[in-house]
Amino acid sequence: MTAVPTAARTVTRLHVAVLEPANEQPSLPTASRDDRLATHSQRRRHRILPLLHQEPGRPWRPRDIAARFGDVTLETMYRQLNRWATNGLIHKLGPGLYTAKQWSPNPAPPAEIP
Repeated sequence: MTAVPTAARTVTRLHVAVLEPANEQPSLPTASRDDRLATHSQRRRHRILPLLHQEPGRPWRPRDIAARFGDVTLETMYRQLNRWATNGLIHKLGPGLYTAKQWSPNPAPPAEIP
């Protein structure tokens, strides 16, 4: 419980501290790594798709994926995720949201077996 002052007090000084906000989002590179000559297993698609399949129902944002790998620009990540969704490798839920499978906020009930 807070104590309530019994008499008025004069404020003689005030100390203000300005804190810089923490950089919550790491900066992304200015150029993407060219993986055309990379080995098959080191290509971006073969590194990112397994990440999405670890949590198949989780909606991912391109920035979160790009930040996790650190070698791709946000623009490149958007283009590649859109291309993979168009090719049926992943699902696009809406602007800037991707998942490894079709996502629904209300999962369908299990089918009854007669």
